[in-house]
Amino acid sequence: LERGGGMAAAGAAAGLGGSDFSDLREIKKQLLSVAERSRERGLQHSGKWASELAFALDPLPLDELPPPPALTEEDARDLDAYTLAKSYFDLKEYDRAAYFLRGCKSQKAYFLYMYSRYLSGEKKKDDETVDSLGPLEKGQVKNEALRELRVELSKKHKARELDGFGLYLYGVVLRKLDLAKEAIDVFVEAAHVLPLHWGAWLELCNLITDKEMLKFLSLPDTWMKEFFLAHIYTELQLIEEALQKYQSLIDAGFSKSTYIISQIAVAYHNIRDIDKALSIFNELRKQDPYRIENMDTFSNLLYVRSMKPELSYLAHNLCEIDKYRVETCCVIGNYYSLRSQHEKAALYFQRALKLNPRYLGAWTLMGHEYMEMKNTSAAIQAYRHAIEVNKRDYRAWYGLGQTYEILKMPFYCLYYYRRAHQLRPNDSRMLVALGECYEKLNQLVEAKKCYWRAYAVGDVEKMALVKLAKLHEQLNESEQAAQCYIKYIQDIYSCGEIVEHLEVSTAFRYLAQYYFKCKLWDEASACAQKCCAFNDTREEGKALLRQILQLRNQGETSSTDIAAPFFLPASLSANNTPTRRVSPLNLSSVTP
Repeated sequence: LERGGGMAAAGAAAGLGGSDFSDLREIKKQLLSVAERSRERGLQHSGKWASELAFALDPLPLDELPPPPALTEEDARDLDAYTLAKSYFDLKEYDRAAYFLRGCKSQKAYFLYMYSRYLSGEKKKDDETVDSLGPLEKGQVKNEALRELRVELSKKHKARELDGFGLYLYGVVLRKLDLAKEAIDVFVEAAHVLPLHWGAWLELCNLITDKEMLKFLSLPDTWMKEFFLAHIYTELQLIEEALQKYQSLIDAGFSKSTYIISQIAVAYHNIRDIDKALSIFNELRKQDPYRIENMDTFSNLLYVRSMKPELSYLAHNLCEIDKYRVETCCVIGNYYSLRSQHEKAALYFQRALKLNPRYLGAWTLMGHEYMEMKNTSAAIQAYRHAIEVNKRDYRAWYGLGQTYEILKMPFYCLYYYRRAHQLRPNDSRMLVALGECYEKLNQLVEAKKCYWRAYAVGDVEKMALVKLAKLHEQLNESEQAAQCYIKYIQDIYSCGEIVEHLEVSTAFRYLAQYYFKCKLWDEASACAQKCCAFNDTREEGKALLRQILQLRNQGETSSTDIAAPFFLPASLSANNTPTRRVSPLNLSSVTP
């Protein structure tokens, strides 16, 4: 995997060094013209993306502005019908638009005809979903137009009569019919025919599930591919590669792009570099104060940091801008969740899903709320919906693992935690959860591997070593247990602040007894004195100190024949008991 990544990165760097980004004026022209062409076809989001990117580049002088697209004879014939239908389309009267476009032959009018029929079906499906179903029922509501559209578009496709936009629509129809493999081929073809249309690239991002699939795609070698790769790396949790790509795009001249800034913030959110992500989001809000997209991700970060005033301000602010946007509902939901008003939070996530049933974040967050309310069956349904929308959502897999853990079904847990771990191989929380499952299933060797790996990748909750030590204790491997406890204590104390961490006293108690058995009186008494600093081990510590004193008075010398395999770090010797106590570590901040 790594090797492939390295090669890909090297290839990309070579591509960037070429003529790719050398002519930013040409790129700006291309962006302006594709934004216009997207808007003519009613593709709002692709138009917006291209416009935002063009806005980040320097303005063009009058004589360099791209000319309007040339009209063909067919375009002229369809112009009246197209103009009328487009005005109906903009007012969301899709059936009416399609009616006036029947029989149009020009590419643009034909696309609008098919797209109107597609959107009409989607709108009816969504309306029916909202009317008839509670947010958690799986409705058998389908877009009725899809089959007909597929038949007509596939005829055109075989006859090679589809342009880049037509191919994109054909791909979307195939994806909606769950024909992912065919859809990928069509989207790749669309990217070759019209590499500037962001919509096709974005659809590809949603269909590619791992790095292997990405390797086998033959993508057009264009500057748009760099944006696509950065985006897909972010999606596939290959964050370092993604950040490198975005950095090279910024260096190439896109430093003002709000799209790139928001993507970098999302990438830092994905690797849980919370401070960095927060500062980038704050910067983004200064540049684009009325922006709503990605603000739900920003609110997740504020939630994890328990920043109530900031989250409250964000919720009020977005509510003023547009309270019926999915992101706004999610931000308000997060705000109520932080205030432990879980019913209210779930209500707002439901509202978000009524606005857009395919909105992934809301399903996952709603699952979390149902978990808080101890409604496991509703939580399971919500997480399953999230996975249906996006199989790469590790939080939903992890959430399912947690719900089945509550239901005491460790085999199920194991499956879901494994999936979460595959998606986030370097996240210690998944590994610790996996280890706990293996422990419940009495597969202790596997459990040990998981805990050790969790420690190796950087343990967020600092619990892996303790769990590992306890396993060694169970298996009577006292030396390894002692080693784990020592590493754990060094870890906790090297954080700089002495945290009243639950397991520190356990570690000292075990070490005191271990050294006592080894007849290492100095080390044993150092640990026993440490035990006296904690309420739950104070008595045992004192008792052990008395025993050591007794044995010393009886002339038992400290054992030299058993070489002590390890000693406490100097900073922990008995004479500098920490005087400062810090409030307990808040572990709620590291839940997914």
